[in-house]
Amino acid sequence: MKNTTLIFGAVYGLVSVILGAFGAHALKKVISLDKLQSFETGVRYQMYGAFFLLIVGYILKFETSAERWISILMIGGIFLFSMSIYLLAFSEVASIPSKIVGPITPLGGLLMIISWAMLIFYFIKNKF
Repeated sequence: MKNTTLIFGAVYGLVSVILGAFGAHALKKVISLDKLQSFETGVRYQMYGAFFLLIVGYILKFETSAERWISILMIGGIFLFSMSIYLLAFSEVASIPSKIVGPITPLGGLLMIISWAMLIFYFIKNKF
């Protein structure tokens, strides 16, 4: 699980840099300013999650199920949160149904929040 966490952290970081550059240069003419700002929010939180996974990948030993769930929830949360925002950013130009994709964003955010909370409890329990 340690290696998986580090790989996801690195991949999410790489993809967020690529998407950030894409958004800054190519999307200005394609989507509205509001949608571009939402897209940038997805990129930003994806990078935050990438840093989280890289740090957690080095700190945790992944010996318990709680340690594994910290990583799993963040990996899934980042995917759901950021990918749904990316899809919503293109909803006007690609006919993506925002009523279906929209509720996925807060679910991803909730998974990320739970992951952070679990990490806090891990630190308190282990007196890190």
